[in-house]
Amino acid sequence: MSQKKITIHDVAADAGVSVTTVSLVLSGKGRISAATTERVNRAAEALGFVRNRSASMLRGGGSGVVGLIVRDLCQPFYAEMTAGLSETLEQQGKVLFLTQSGSRGQHLERCFDSLVEQGVEGIVLGGGGGDVSALVQKAQEMNIAILCASRASSLEHIDSVRPDNHAAAKIATEYLIARGHRCIAWLGGSGASLTRAERIGGYCATLLQYGLPFRSEWIIEGSSHPRDIPELAANLLQQYPTISAILCHNAATTLGCYLGVQRSGRTISKEAVGGYYDRQMALVGFSDVTEAALVDPALTFVSSTAREIGHSAAQRLLQVMADPQSAVQHIILPPQLME
Repeated sequence: MSQKKITIHDVAADAGVSVTTVSLVLSGKGRISAATTERVNRAAEALGFVRNRSASMLRGGGSGVVGLIVRDLCQPFYAEMTAGLSETLEQQGKVLFLTQSGSRGQHLERCFDSLVEQGVEGIVLGGGGGDVSALVQKAQEMNIAILCASRASSLEHIDSVRPDNHAAAKIATEYLIARGHRCIAWLGGSGASLTRAERIGGYCATLLQYGLPFRSEWIIEGSSHPRDIPELAANLLQQYPTISAILCHNAATTLGCYLGVQRSGRTISKEAVGGYYDRQMALVGFSDVTEAALVDPALTFVSSTAREIGHSAAQRLLQVMADPQSAVQHIILPPQLME
């Protein structure tokens, strides 16, 4: 009969300690008392726990495994970022171990423990939502390099790589202003989104810089259902016919907005023709992937490429793994206009 494989969780339960404590004992790192160390080793021996390659190599810091925690890999930004991260790590002979913490990050601690069990050399937090300070402290105690690669500014006390959302919105707004638009609205995104807040901050600041009207009723929060976006756009233009341009939170919102503009009887144009009853509109969207430039119809996007963020995150994590005492760095990648 096949025997059940004893895991680090079994050892932790038998010894009455946390998974992190067991990992510290196995790796020979951290400040663990002699009594606790003996209890863990005794439990491991009694259960017949076999220290796997990753756990054994962790002692020398050479497991070759890097962990990634994301909430949902289906999000285009994190799917693209993961590809960039994996490309760079594989070039250095590293293996990426992927975990998903759930839509609300409810499995975050379990993901962290699983990565520790694999003997990871470093961990990338895909997004910084929620309080992860305890996990960051654990990682630092275990000499595991940790970095945040996200869509917005969040964690200041660890290395991070992220796009410049404020600058992206400034570029998009100035692009429209330069083409004669004076009544520019915003559509999409959740009110709880830090990415959206940073972009709206750049949008509002640019309007004020150029002495243009900023009206809160022109900033429309997106629906959780993309199919509702066309109706939101059409209603916005019906209520405020002077609006000649709309900034759209992401690529999906931009396409939905395009349909809404068509429903309202307007057409898409870059330039502001002028006149109260002008029937032309301009749209600029924000996108995390370069493929947004290939959509039909061809629309203008400001992009912070998620794949490049993945590349940069991998490069920085490798540096931290090689030099754990290096100063914390916050790498902000500039956006690009794709007209």
